Amino acid sequence: MIPKLNPELALDASIVAFTKALLHAGFTGDIETSYASRLAVATDNSIYQALPQAVLLPRSTDDLVIMTSLAQTSSFSHIKFCPRGGGTGTNGQALTEQVVVDLSRHMRQVLEINVEQRWVRVQAGVIKDQLNAFLKPYGFFFAPDLSTSNRATIGGMINTDASGQGSLVYGKTSDHVLALKTVLIDGNVLKTHKMPLFEAEHRAELPNSIGRIYQQVLRSCREKRSDILATFPRLNRFLTGYDLEHVFNDEMTEFDLSRIITGSEGSLGFVTEAKLNITPIAKYKCLLNIKYDSFESALRNSPFLVEAQATSVETVDSKVLNLARGDIIWHQVKDLITDVPGKDMQGLNIVEYNTEDEAEITEKIAALTSKLDATMAAGEGGIIGYQLTYDASAINAIYTMRKKAVGLLGNTPGSQKPLAFAEDTAVPPENLADFILEFRALLDQHGLHYGMFGHVDAGVLHVRPALDLIDPDQERLLRTISDQVVALTAKYGGLMWGEHGKGYRSEYGPAFFGETLFTELRKIKAAFDPRNRLNPGKICTPYQNGDKLVSVDGQKRAWFDRQIPIEVRQSFDSSLNCNGNGLCFNYDETSPMCPSSKITKDRRHSPKGRAGLMREWLRLNQQQGVDVLADEQRLLTQSQGLTALWQKMKHSWAQRQGEADFSHEVKEAMDGCLACKACASQCPINVDVPTFRSRFLQLYHSRYLRPAKDHIVGNIERMAPILAKAPKFVNFFLKRSLVQKTLAHGIGYVDTPLLSVPTLVERLNNRYGFDLTALQALTIAERQKTVLLVQDPFTSFYEAELVADALALIEKLGYRPVLLPFLPNGKPQHVKGFLREFAKTAKRAADFLNQLHALQLPLIGLDASLVLVYRDEYAKTLGNERGDFNVQLLHEWLAPLALPAASRPAQFSLLAHCTEKTALPATEKTWQQIFDKTGLSLKVVSVGCCGMAGTYGHEQAQLANSKALFDLSWREPVERLGTEQLLVTGFSCRSQVKRLVGDKPRHPLQVLLQHI
Repeated sequence: MIPKLNPELALDASIVAFTKALLHAGFTGDIETSYASRLAVATDNSIYQALPQAVLLPRSTDDLVIMTSLAQTSSFSHIKFCPRGGGTGTNGQALTEQVVVDLSRHMRQVLEINVEQRWVRVQAGVIKDQLNAFLKPYGFFFAPDLSTSNRATIGGMINTDASGQGSLVYGKTSDHVLALKTVLIDGNVLKTHKMPLFEAEHRAELPNSIGRIYQQVLRSCREKRSDILATFPRLNRFLTGYDLEHVFNDEMTEFDLSRIITGSEGSLGFVTEAKLNITPIAKYKCLLNIKYDSFESALRNSPFLVEAQATSVETVDSKVLNLARGDIIWHQVKDLITDVPGKDMQGLNIVEYNTEDEAEITEKIAALTSKLDATMAAGEGGIIGYQLTYDASAINAIYTMRKKAVGLLGNTPGSQKPLAFAEDTAVPPENLADFILEFRALLDQHGLHYGMFGHVDAGVLHVRPALDLIDPDQERLLRTISDQVVALTAKYGGLMWGEHGKGYRSEYGPAFFGETLFTELRKIKAAFDPRNRLNPGKICTPYQNGDKLVSVDGQKRAWFDRQIPIEVRQSFDSSLNCNGNGLCFNYDETSPMCPSSKITKDRRHSPKGRAGLMREWLRLNQQQGVDVLADEQRLLTQSQGLTALWQKMKHSWAQRQGEADFSHEVKEAMDGCLACKACASQCPINVDVPTFRSRFLQLYHSRYLRPAKDHIVGNIERMAPILAKAPKFVNFFLKRSLVQKTLAHGIGYVDTPLLSVPTLVERLNNRYGFDLTALQALTIAERQKTVLLVQDPFTSFYEAELVADALALIEKLGYRPVLLPFLPNGKPQHVKGFLREFAKTAKRAADFLNQLHALQLPLIGLDASLVLVYRDEYAKTLGNERGDFNVQLLHEWLAPLALPAASRPAQFSLLAHCTEKTALPATEKTWQQIFDKTGLSLKVVSVGCCGMAGTYGHEQAQLANSKALFDLSWREPVERLGTEQLLVTGFSCRSQVKRLVGDKPRHPLQVLLQHI
């Protein structure tokens, strides 16, 4: 039995008092002080970890004014803050042991757009892709393009002066900032924009902090102008924090204080709003994938591509490409990056052209391809082939693969993982190839593996050496490599931080800036934040302040993970390997990735959040001397007796009385998971929350009683066949409002589905019966025309008409269908953590299905969420005892068949089950191909999660989120297209549509049955 867990880090009393005073002062945002909430923002995409004292999530600029004004009072003047956006920084920029101020949850409004003047005004929490989705109907986009664009906030982009693909043409974020609204630490609101010099000088005379800031920045940037121009490198990137050079224009007649704030990493104030320049979307685009025999060839060829006037040139090495081949993304790009027969592709340059003029792009592409052909014919440059595409969706798929490269490197096998700490070096592009060769030699000298990709046109390459920081020697090696890379970039006239900010690398700032300019930075910091209360230790400390800068030696996640035994780390590798890349924060409403994160905007309710909580839960158990793996094994092999039951009752009573236990916080986060398993394939690290969630629930309920609804769900496969013997009787009571209220309030279960009437047995009337002896006696020819249909509890007992239609379709296609006897699959048990019971269920089902597999007859299932359990959870639970049986989904069986033509042409739209299309990414395309064979048309509609996900949508506690998820991406296409035209593959999805719209859509097989 697991122990009660009490985290050792209690809240400071002044923080508790501050949060209470905030509410009294009218703060309308969220205030989170639970250990779980603080842990959720204790990490980012870096190697570091810092536990904050509290998390504040303001709703408006006014909330930040209230917060900072209150923080000026004597009782709270010692409290320090750190702004946070998407939390995807690779160098710990938004990590702190103070108070995190997260603007990403609520401040997501696009406030104003002016198409004529080409600008948009947004709140700081707006996500980059969200903004571009808003701008697209107007024909514009916000140009800086990041690999994290689907979760990076505009505020975060401003604070790191983010850039990325295409930066040679489109520049950095600072090149597109027209105006900023920033709340200063003293509560003043600073509004900045480009202005005539005389206006800035006038503002410098104001008798407040704003006047002091203008005065200091004017003095530093004017008096040290020659030093600034001599020190700042002539690169597409610049020394983030603070941009002293571009405060003035070249003529020194205009002044823009916003340039100081961009790239300041939250060390000067809280940016709450931004007015941004927007760029017209080019009408014509072309992408070339140029393949090379070595990565060095790809690097050395990049200047030639830049000279060919490409919009952008991105590169990836063979390590990244090979990782991409094993990811879900590869099925979208494999036809665009085909292997060259007889050649080994070791590097790839992704070259984009875009323009408003079709003739111009045609001319440029013709010129480049002609040169490429000539170079290949001469056997020069290491070029072994190229492919090009003008298709917008194909171009987007390639960039999705490239953007995923960061996360994919984290999925490298073994304990040594490519890490971000020196991965955004920038050198003049003409020096890049020589620089990288020396960089590689440096890493080879230490015997390290690494992956490389990046923006070769800008001289920025992301190099991530593979280290295992749990090994103290390798943690020390990280320091050595960092120092060596700093020296190497200086040798080649570049920067260590060309794109991802300083963060914990701030200690290197003085050497790059030099004493004179670094002192000016400190004076500017003192003007904004004299007591070092904003993201202390990052960029610089205030002038004449004795505080120290943060260091690459700061506390790392590995320090905590080191406390977990290696056997436990390996067993729970899915949670321990999470590198914080944050793809699970994907804002896209039509993406299936983590619906709970999407709808709550709560970092705890994301795969990253849950993985972090699980890591800490394992660590705390180890601190108490608990062998988690031994406890698990006992629970799997032994039943708990009356003594354990009595203890559970006592512990559950204590829980109801308010007794704290960190396990309750972990369970709250796990309860919000829909168990859709999108994370297991969509996450580049393949963090599989449902799997470690089930293991956690089993252990949690060894100490605490299970709620009644868990027992109902866990036993649904046993109960459904019994209830189906009297469906009208059962349905009569389920329809009664008193019963519904009792189930909702007493058990927490709502909208209980009605059993099928007529039942499946009544519909089939003794047809398609199962006889094992008869099947064993079939001839080879008879077996080739026999198909076995595997039942599941949901379609067989709650949607019997679908099973009957499936059998009729198989028969119509000239096959003899046989309906197998119903045998529980075990998925409901697994979802609720009844793992001992699940193992028994899985073993019984596997033994039966393996017996049939020996007959070499196809096994087909109808619902993906159940069928996929046979492939994944059975393999993990049973190991070799799982056997070799394979249950196909209907579309997998139909795909290779020759199908008859439809009686008449018709058009339909497909909404696929999220579990199915993430685990089997070819699902939608396969259904389209099946329909094409028959002469029917099927259009795929891009949607996220419908919000039902098995029994999740039937739980009272999750009902609001379930309905909100449906509204997010399903309601609009359902209401626009109507259920007659819509085809839906998932039982849960069809049930959700019926519950919330009133009519039930059909499964694709039912349309095939009707039309062929």
